[in-house]
Amino acid sequence: MNGFGVWIPLDRPEQLLLAGVLPLASDKWYQGGLRFECTGCGDCCTGAPGYVWVTREEIRRIAKHLGRDDEWLPPEILRRVGFKYSLTERNNGDCVFLQQKKDGQRGCSIYPVRPLQCRTWPFWTVNLKSPSCWAETSERCPGMNNGRQYTYVQIEDLRLKKDWE
Repeated sequence: MNGFGVWIPLDRPEQLLLAGVLPLASDKWYQGGLRFECTGCGDCCTGAPGYVWVTREEIRRIAKHLGRDDEWLPPEILRRVGFKYSLTERNNGDCVFLQQKKDGQRGCSIYPVRPLQCRTWPFWTVNLKSPSCWAETSERCPGMNNGRQYTYVQIEDLRLKKDWE
């Protein structure tokens, strides 16, 4: 509800911006937008140990994509961390779903059903904290600062996204 007792649907960044829930673009260093085009290099799918958080719905989608009838993933793919779930990594830091292709490129073997965390890369809060954070991350991601231009609202939509829809 707004201050006048009228319900305003706030499910899109444009509505959040108008309602004063999102910061004004002038408050963000990326107010003019940013460029990103995935090159499919797989560099975002490897590196230091970490977590690729997945929801139960994402687990179900991945399991279905893999042809599993039980709608769950085995421990070599999925690990429990506290009350959450994360995809596992190989010993070299690669995501369990990062595959080497015949052409020498690397790619995600579950790309159509990849988790939201992967779908929103590189527009994560940690990468958008400052121009230097973006620049440091872009040294490992050849798609950053190249390709399609994303507006402030599109970036915020991805940064704040909580589900696929």
